[in-house]
Amino acid sequence: MTFCLDCTIIKPEKNKEIKNAIILLHGYGGDGKDISILSLNWKRYMTNTIFICPNGHEPCQINPSGYQWFDLTKDDSGYILDQSLIAEKKLNKFLDQVKNKYKLRNDQICLSGFSQGCMLSINVGLTSKEQYNCIVGFSGKIINIDNLKVRKQNSTNTLLIHGEQDNVVSPTHLLEAKDFLIRENVSVETHLIKDCDHNIPVEASSIALDYILKKINI
Repeated sequence: MTFCLDCTIIKPEKNKEIKNAIILLHGYGGDGKDISILSLNWKRYMTNTIFICPNGHEPCQINPSGYQWFDLTKDDSGYILDQSLIAEKKLNKFLDQVKNKYKLRNDQICLSGFSQGCMLSINVGLTSKEQYNCIVGFSGKIINIDNLKVRKQNSTNTLLIHGEQDNVVSPTHLLEAKDFLIRENVSVETHLIKDCDHNIPVEASSIALDYILKKINI
């Protein structure tokens, strides 16, 4: 089966039965191969899990060798929201294909992403009719709180991690997201990483791994 998005896939070793999937969404200008690095450590603890890392559906406007989920070249919140909704449709189609191919349910899937990928994970995860296993976001934010409030359909457990020194996506967005999710009855855990800018350090990867291991069936 061919997926609607190109992707990097890391399957369980020794032909083990696939019981879970971690979907890893890259940031602006990155690709699936970049974000798949997270799986190098995680897969040792999740031997029945497949890691699927799709490329964004568009070449990045400022880095044509990478991809984007939605365009960020216009300082226009309405335009960005519209573009993100297009990306959601693409990603939802991709997720339906993944579930069909690997015979998985939403509650067997963790949506995770960095920066722009985090933003999309939150939106897709919380607007689905069926709850996902969990959402794990690094260095992101809620794209449009008013829009998400109207469209939210479930309360998938969520972990958000952010660098205290992030000058690309301000860590204040972590606090805004936490406040929104608590008010919307979503179980949310947050971590601010000291001396960390816009990246995923080992500490953040370890926190995320521990969180996922408590949620999925291993």
